[in-house]
Amino acid sequence: MTKAELIEKMAKDAGITKAAAGTALDSFTTSVTKALKKKDGKVTLVGFGTFSKVRRKARKGRNPQTGEAIKIKAKNVVKFKAGKKLQDAV
Repeated sequence: MTKAELIEKMAKDAGITKAAAGTALDSFTTSVTKALKKKDGKVTLVGFGTFSKVRRKARKGRNPQTGEAIKIKAKNVVKFKAGKKLQDAV
């Protein structure tokens, strides 16, 4: 499902305009992003799942074209853990 399809579905289900649904979706994604930027960033939506920030350590990798060993820097990544209702539905 694309962002446009999601906006269309949200507008239809909520009985609002596509513009309002787009604004709501943008607000949601912005809020989740801001929450995850904080030190112990975590967003929990009961029944749906939890977005959390995890620090991935630096590690050694391999360039698949040349086979040369390379260093991969440490970085923060976003992790999503599905909630019980979502797992049961899927």
